[in-house]
Amino acid sequence: MSTPNVSPVHDRQRKAVRPHLPLRPLWLCRVCAAPWPCQPARLLLLLEYRRDRVGLSVYMAALLFEATGDLVRLSPNPEPSPTDLFDRFLAWTRRDSGRGGEAAAAPRDR
Repeated sequence: MSTPNVSPVHDRQRKAVRPHLPLRPLWLCRVCAAPWPCQPARLLLLLEYRRDRVGLSVYMAALLFEATGDLVRLSPNPEPSPTDLFDRFLAWTRRDSGRGGEAAAAPRDR
């Protein structure tokens, strides 16, 4: 039996999107080695939680808690800082309210 000819374009279209998952306890992406959640992971998570942004925030807060414990055990130095970890795991989950990316993410002074 002969195998059908599959063009490289069709072959690429059939491949599933590789999930960008964390390599624990380092919290680096298993696919691209960037700090997790990397940009592709964020996009996939936003797609998965597109109808439940609060659920995404709760999920990412739980992962922030786990990552903080892992990273402190690996290196007691303050790197990454709590602010960096918050930005990495949670800040991007906020919905832009139309005021621009930076304004929506920063608290307003009263």
